[in-house]
Amino acid sequence: MMKNIVKAVVFCAAVVFAPMGSAAGGEHEGIEITVNINQANAEELDKLLIGIGPEKADNIIAYREANGNFETADDLQLVKGIGASTVEKNRQRIKL
Repeated sequence: MMKNIVKAVVFCAAVVFAPMGSAAGGEHEGIEITVNINQANAEELDKLLIGIGPEKADNIIAYREANGNFETADDLQLVKGIGASTVEKNRQRIKL
């Protein structure tokens, strides 16, 4: 009987914690994340773009308000604190 209880506990733990492992790694198989950088608010930019925190998200909004819409994804490099590697990490997510 004790073996059955241990097996049940191990099984339940595997079921509960298995999805957490893949989510923690940023793997969202089958889900395409896109962000319209000309319309997204700071929170969306922060949460949905890789390497963009609250400060950079605010910088994107400020740049957009001062200079108008971005014409290409590469235009994000004109924003303070954002370089080519950040744009490349997000290229598939960026929409205009």
